[in-house]
Amino acid sequence: MNKWIDKFALQFITHSNDRYNYLQSAELALEGGCKWIQLRMKDVPVEEIEPIALKIKTLCKEHNAIFLIDDHVELCKKVGADGVHLGKNDMNPAEARKILGADFIIGGTCNTYEDILKIKDDVDYIGCGPFRFTTTKKNLAPVLGLDGYKEIVWNCRSNNINIPIVAIGGITAEDIPDILNAGPNGIALSGTILNSPDPVSETENIVRIINTK
Repeated sequence: MNKWIDKFALQFITHSNDRYNYLQSAELALEGGCKWIQLRMKDVPVEEIEPIALKIKTLCKEHNAIFLIDDHVELCKKVGADGVHLGKNDMNPAEARKILGADFIIGGTCNTYEDILKIKDDVDYIGCGPFRFTTTKKNLAPVLGLDGYKEIVWNCRSNNINIPIVAIGGITAEDIPDILNAGPNGIALSGTILNSPDPVSETENIVRIINTK
């Protein structure tokens, strides 16, 4: 297990809705005890992302939290984030590693065991999903469910691939115990937290659930 990820961990992926913007979403998750923030602003120009990234980086430092930026490798290096998360259609993790070096965290997105085999040597964790259908992400890959996670984790561990696997995609607080029992090391959430009546309390509740595992 990588030293920066706990036995089980919560990653919050920034989002916006009619109540909160991207920066506010990160603030709320941090206030609720989340220690791992990914700034994800799809289809937004990088020059608009940078000032928000700098503010969230400061907030993460204040809360002793890890700060990742989705997709933008050069911006990650420029602002001094802790790392980057790369989707299947983003830069290849091997190329990102050449740019960032060994000191940055690189996460990759996978939907199958075969996906993991392609990038396992160049990433520090895998964002694996979706667990179920979600409206947060476009071009959704096939839904995995609990059986999908069990199969992927079994294949990895049977072949001595011990990279942390973080479940993502339409997950609710009630799903978390079963998902962690299926083998993933962490949970990534966005709308479940931000769309709740009280995002701070929802985050606190989710952190409690994860910490009891």
